[in-house]
Amino acid sequence: MKKIKCLIVDDEPLALDLIERYVQQTPFLELAGRCANAFEAMQALEQSDIELLFLDIQMPDLNGVAFSRTLRPAVKVIFTTAFEQYALEGFRVDALDYLLKPFDYEEFIKAANKARAWFQREEVFKTGGKNEPDLFVKSEYQLIRIHLDDVLYAESMKNHIKIHVSTQDKPVVTLMSLKNLETALPTERFMRVHRSFIVNLNKIDSIERNRILIRNQAIIIAEPYRETFQQYLTSKLLNS
Repeated sequence: MKKIKCLIVDDEPLALDLIERYVQQTPFLELAGRCANAFEAMQALEQSDIELLFLDIQMPDLNGVAFSRTLRPAVKVIFTTAFEQYALEGFRVDALDYLLKPFDYEEFIKAANKARAWFQREEVFKTGGKNEPDLFVKSEYQLIRIHLDDVLYAESMKNHIKIHVSTQDKPVVTLMSLKNLETALPTERFMRVHRSFIVNLNKIDSIERNRILIRNQAIIIAEPYRETFQQYLTSKLLNS
């Protein structure tokens, strides 16, 4: 997948500097520019095929939410603001995510991964599934690329998760919630079956009662998730 061309829009110079540094640290993002207000951003959008905005909400003259309503559908938004009460309003305009200032790189990469997952799904849809999407996660002070087709299952362990992949013996360990990972994964291929487990539906070897087996690992299908899993299973069963 090509890099996502992004624009930073914020009236605070320190915020612009911070997000620019985060963008430069992220392999799948390309910085197209930085703007101090919505009017500068309008000009930048006319001059370049920008795909993603890191957009502050509280700005003079035209705030970020109002500006986002003027964008073409192909341009996606991650809002950045110091005011938590704007979160709901941000999501009403179909923002991909919402970053509450001050945020660190860990929070930034989670939001960026959501954007990457969205653009990957669009790319796969346009190419008829020919390009296999992947995901970047932070593990031991580096970003690890994980091909989604290699993921077997993900397991929650207190304040981190283990992503078990078919290409290596040890799981990739990252400081992330299972919920954040779930939102970044394509729902047609991955399903949460337990409060502590997400499975790759394509990697299931067998199902025994309320247990899924993947590479000899037994994963319980918990009660809150059984109906959804059963619906998926029914759709895959061959008629006798």
